[in-house]
Amino acid sequence: MSRQLHLNLFLMSRGHHEGAWRHPGANHKALTDLELYVEAAHIAETAKFDAVFLADTLAAGNSSGLASSGSLEPIVLLSLLAAHTKKIGLIGTASTTYSLPYTLARQYATLDHLSKGRAGWNIVTSWAPEAGANYGLQQNVDHGDRYKLAEEFVEAVDALWKSFPSDAVVDDRDGGVYIDTNRLKPANYEGNHYRTKGPLNVPGSPQGRPVYIQAGQSDTGRAFAARWAEAIFTAHMAIESAKSFYSDVKNRAVAYGRRPDDIVVLPGISAAIGSTQKEAEQVWEELDALTSTDVGLTRLSARFGGHDFRHIPLDRPLTKDDFPDPNAVEASKSRVIGYVDMSLREKLTLRQLLRKLAGARGHLAVAGTPEAIADLVQEWFQSGAADGFNVMPPIINSQLSLFADEVVPILQKRGLFRLDYEGDTLRSHFGLAAVTGDSAFARSA
Repeated sequence: MSRQLHLNLFLMSRGHHEGAWRHPGANHKALTDLELYVEAAHIAETAKFDAVFLADTLAAGNSSGLASSGSLEPIVLLSLLAAHTKKIGLIGTASTTYSLPYTLARQYATLDHLSKGRAGWNIVTSWAPEAGANYGLQQNVDHGDRYKLAEEFVEAVDALWKSFPSDAVVDDRDGGVYIDTNRLKPANYEGNHYRTKGPLNVPGSPQGRPVYIQAGQSDTGRAFAARWAEAIFTAHMAIESAKSFYSDVKNRAVAYGRRPDDIVVLPGISAAIGSTQKEAEQVWEELDALTSTDVGLTRLSARFGGHDFRHIPLDRPLTKDDFPDPNAVEASKSRVIGYVDMSLREKLTLRQLLRKLAGARGHLAVAGTPEAIADLVQEWFQSGAADGFNVMPPIINSQLSLFADEVVPILQKRGLFRLDYEGDTLRSHFGLAAVTGDSAFARSA
């Protein structure tokens, strides 16, 4: 069978554009209404998407009330979506910075059972400045230390997921034995930051364990992904940088004794789709007209660790001096480096930068006909830039439906995307090997 494209739905409220919540084409249901998410998940599952992905934030929005904010907790929401879907994968974000390994291991193992093997964990190291205070910490954890914590955290969770193998559940009603305790393996994990005895009190899940997903792009993040990740959500606005990232992270994985195919690389794409190019571009224009400069400045400031951009004229080209040193930013370093490079390369004004980021926050944002979008997806897929895409519809449900109903059939006709699911688990959708015993993660030599 030829190599197959992978597509995830990155499900975010009424759409990924900052103005989507106000757009007449957006779902009118409240952001706390389960049906909003069920409807979108059904569209994606009907189109045979690999998974639904939920991001998360650990702090309240700080945008003067001019943007939609407030997000439901991912694991609870995905557990409900598991009951309303049958095949599509369910990927939720959880932070290694402000969680405990035992709690998280139980939650995701439970989700994998409830969904019959469709769970994935998006592993993040939280950078939001307000998050630490919400968890009672005096200061936030810096970038380097976040990844040190993450390494130990995932090691601990991984040990817990191995500690209660599924075959330990005998359930011998006649003999009166439910668990073969000889099969239990206490984790006894001791690191510098985390300790957990185990064993877990949830048995091994249908996939062996949930799929590991990661989204870091810094050098430290890439090293972490090369060791742990089975799918990587990445952000690139140009095919050249996407190819470089793709090659680099796959080569790093090989250095850990893994195969290149052990990791699926999925850049984000936010596509405005129309019957003509002009109609597609009109979608972005409508959305941009619904955005607030104040919201854009607040979000840009958060990305740059609280730096104030309000003194900069909106309509003069940005200079290097308008930005703080990206290497000194303790948030998402790779993302802010990309913002600076793009601004200087394209001679953007602050207003233009805010509009670019309003649509996809540094991911690939495009406009075109279904055929043109399919061409772009195929080019990235076949040129070594991606194994597929994390689809970020600018408006949900209208633009999501156009992608599912008009772009996906073109990709299917070209033999690039599945006509139907060939397995029942997220691991099978991604074409990943089964996890058993000590193969649960790649170890360095």
